[in-house]
Order: sequence, then structure tokens, then C-alpha cells
Amino acid sequence: MLTRTVPSQPIGRFAPSPTGELHLGSFTTALASFCHIKSLGGKWLLRIEDTDIERCDRQFTDQILLDLDTLGLHWDGDVIYQSERIDIYNDYLSSALSSLTYGCQCSRKDLAEYWAQEEQRQADGNGSNKALNKKRYPRCCIAAALDRQKHKLRIQLPNYQIGFRDGIQGLQWANPQQTLGDMVVRRQDGMINYILAASLDDGLQKVTHIMRGLDILPMTTAQISIMEAARLPGIDQWYHLPLICHDDGQKLSKQNLAQPINTCNPSALIASALQLLQQPTVDTDTPENMLRQAIAQWDNTPLQGKQQLSSVNA
Repeated sequence: MLTRTVPSQPIGRFAPSPTGELHLGSFTTALASFCHIKSLGGKWLLRIEDTDIERCDRQFTDQILLDLDTLGLHWDGDVIYQSERIDIYNDYLSSALSSLTYGCQCSRKDLAEYWAQEEQRQADGNGSNKALNKKRYPRCCIAAALDRQKHKLRIQLPNYQIGFRDGIQGLQWANPQQTLGDMVVRRQDGMINYILAASLDDGLQKVTHIMRGLDILPMTTAQISIMEAARLPGIDQWYHLPLICHDDGQKLSKQNLAQPINTCNPSALIASALQLLQQPTVDTDTPENMLRQAIAQWDNTPLQGKQQLSSVNA
């Protein structure tokens, strides 16, 4: 992985996927990443991760931009749209990442049948007694030399331990091959998957600090591996925020029908999110003034080691 040869200004980013409007969980992540990077004197970039053309909608993108602006979360530079960068991702797949990728024709049904057969073999005493890792692709197609343009593409992740220090969750170690296997990076229909696009863009945008939700933590070693293979500058600091959950412990998300934020009272919304983030109280004022105070007193310490923030009714 390339190293930074000269001191650089810290660069953070918020990268929502416009499959719905911002809810309290995604807004809180945006607020945390904004306040944190600004407390370091850095830039805060906005990237719209809209490669999933089936689920993403321009009206959600427009609403996200409007909500962030209303709440005083003003980004630096131009907004980056991943849907406009498909050629860049494909260039990396055909060049720097070519030796690590291969075509795959296995469908979900094929893999379900494979794992069912493996379970039956174990039950019959004809296989090992190791627990089956169904997240790890069994590499059925790795030697098949399938047409890369007509099939989905998988990337071979390294089979060794990778460690990194998380500024909130502490020291982390994982073997990406054992935990994630050979991940799909481009679907058969040409859609670029999240981990590839995010990894390349973070490197190309020279992002130095990433603050995002804890649910993405298991993907971090894959991102480190992809950025290294693509010879892009690595991330200096990782921060994975505790998840905001419903009262029943379920993660607040679009899939769980989290309600969109209401920006009619932006000052109250900012105060509520800062309280969830266990930050010092700020004076009720305009969003910009509240954010200036929040930036000045930003502190990761109350979040350290926590995997879940106070449950909310949302």
C-alpha cells in the first residue's frame, strides 16, 4: 500500500446510499463524522454511493443533500456520485486488480445446494467436523477461466491476519479470507458492489479518517486488502461508531423501517443526536453555531468500547 510522503490535511467523508431518506442512525453518523474531522481541522467530503440502480433513487439523493444543508452539515468540494464512476472501477478490475479476480457463475441456489450437500456429508460421517462457514465462497469457479465480462467477478482476499487500531472499538484482527472469502465485486449485470467502490474511492479521494457504523467493521480488512492491491494510499485512522437501536435492540435502519428525520426543528434534532453520541451539551442556537460548539468540544472517549448507543423510539 502506498504511504503518505508528506503531511496532509485530515480528510473525512460521509457516504450515504440513497435507497431511502436519512433516518436518525444515518444522520447521527453524518454528524459524528463531520464534528470529528472538523475538530481536527480537516475536510469533510460527501459521496453518494448509488451504484445499486435497482434500489437507489434520485429523489432520495436530493432529499439527503437538502437535509444535510438544512442541518448545517456543509460538505467541502463537489459531491461525488459513484454511478458516474463505473468506468474507473472497471479500469481497476482489468488492471491492478485483474490478477486477484475471476469469473463466477454460481447462483445463490447453487451455493445453497452446495452447503446442503456438505451438511449431509458431515451428517453421514464423510466430511470433516469443522463448522461450515457459509460466508466463505468454496471457490468452485476459481480455475474455470470463465469469461470475465459475462459472469460476476469475485476477488481473492488474503489468507492471513490483518490488524488495525480502531479509535473507538480498539485493536482489531481478522483474516479476510476466513471470515469473508472471495467476495463478489461486480455482479453479472455489471453493478459494482459496495466494498470495491468504497475502497477505490476512499483511496482516490485521499481519505485519511473514516468514521462509520459498527455494522461495517467486518468489511474493514477487505477494504484494507483491496486498497493495498490497488496501490492506493491507506486509511490513517478508523472509527466504527456504536449502533443506534430500537428499544428491542434491533439496529435502526431502512430495512427495519426507521422513520426519516424531520428537519422542521433542526436545532432540536442536532441536540438530540449529540446527546445520543454522549457529547457535552451545546447551547440551543442556529445549526451552524451549535455545530461550531460541538466541534470545539468533540470527544470520542464516551463512545469507546461501546457497540450500541442508547435505545430510542424511532
